[in-house]
Amino acid sequence: MTHSPALKRIHAQRLREMYRSAGWPYQDAIEIELLAAGMLERVADAKGVECMRVTDKGIQYLANAAQANRNRLTPHNALVERVANLMLREGRIVWTGLPLRAQLAGGGEEAGSWRMCMPDVFSIRNTSVASYLEPIVHEIKVSRADLLGDLKVPEKRQAYLALGGQCWYVLGTNAKGTPIAEPDEVPPECGVMVDSDGKLLVARTAPKREARQLGFHIWMALAKAATIRGCEDYTNILKQIE
Repeated sequence: MTHSPALKRIHAQRLREMYRSAGWPYQDAIEIELLAAGMLERVADAKGVECMRVTDKGIQYLANAAQANRNRLTPHNALVERVANLMLREGRIVWTGLPLRAQLAGGGEEAGSWRMCMPDVFSIRNTSVASYLEPIVHEIKVSRADLLGDLKVPEKRQAYLALGGQCWYVLGTNAKGTPIAEPDEVPPECGVMVDSDGKLLVARTAPKREARQLGFHIWMALAKAATIRGCEDYTNILKQIE
């Protein structure tokens, strides 16, 4: 009697790679185990070259893994995921939890004051024109205490504004299902979004600021980091799939 191998996170990662690619075989142990489990199958392309295809069973496995992963997300990470996917649907290029260095004041790099920050969601427009990038920072808050503590540190907010043309606070809900704060509790230089009945609603639009080019240090950080392309990419980065 044959037994299917126990599949782990690395198998789900390989299945996602195969699903997005042309299916070129790796010919390694992971691929052998996925073939034995019926998640992959060998097929020939139009030229008779053998490649791999994710089976219906493999698709179902990926769907189940993604759903299980979403169920394990913390409220904060779940809201980060929703905001990231909202930006993706708007055609933007998205990063989450990306450490960046922002210049708070002063003209040149030597004169300015610098601060490290890590926006929950950072995105730019998908464009090749530097002046059209419109960088946006989204800071997600699901706890009122966390929000109030954050608002007491103006330097953090200044860093976000220095990075992007807009800074938004996205407010989660409390146990009663109402937003953790009123929009006017957030400083007017920032926009406010609220989570209402499973929808992200704009409570106050973020003021548009003068377009500015991203510094070389930011471009280097973006180049080294992985972008977010969808819900499964986000959960893969969190490394939640077992």
